[in-house]
Amino acid sequence: MGPPLILIETDGLLFNLLDSETLNSFAKKITELDEMVRRMVLEGFGVEKYGDEHFESTCTSLRINKYEAPMTNEGILAFNPHTDESVVTILHQTQVRGLEVRSNVDGEWFNVKLSPNSFLVMAGDIFLACVNGRLHAPYHRVIMRGTEHRYSAVLFSVPKAGCEVRTREELIDEEHPQQYKPFDYDKYLDFICADDAPVAKSPLRVFCGV
Repeated sequence: MGPPLILIETDGLLFNLLDSETLNSFAKKITELDEMVRRMVLEGFGVEKYGDEHFESTCTSLRINKYEAPMTNEGILAFNPHTDESVVTILHQTQVRGLEVRSNVDGEWFNVKLSPNSFLVMAGDIFLACVNGRLHAPYHRVIMRGTEHRYSAVLFSVPKAGCEVRTREELIDEEHPQQYKPFDYDKYLDFICADDAPVAKSPLRVFCGV
């Protein structure tokens, strides 16, 4: 797994940042956290022997986002509800809140409250498929209020181009039947980004569910 690609989004424009010592240092540290989390999950499911293969088939990108202040106390939808098409997503945000996660029990939305030194780790659709649905990929959105801009740094680990995503056989049995068919990651991106893509809480299940 090579160094992360760093992307900066501001005023609707996306820039590739190649030369910033501070950001590159931050990206390196958060990438190490991503690898540690994924290794722990693989070990927890007893499939750590696939670790090297798993990391060789993935890459990371760090994205810096700016959300404009809506100048109103009414909640304004700034990012549509979705699950991430990643393996793992790691988020760090300023003290201006906005991220909301939907409960998979009662469907209620709740605001994510993080301390300034905290990182939020979320499983994405790809990890969900790898472990046969034994993780939860949270459905989330961004709601903006007030007069302050919101900034966030988000690291995504994703499969490299052309990689097939599949569930490990050790995680399929009578108690845990196969949930997802093997699929090409690029084709999944095409599916969820299409103009006629279905609106679904779990696009992964629509795309390749058994």
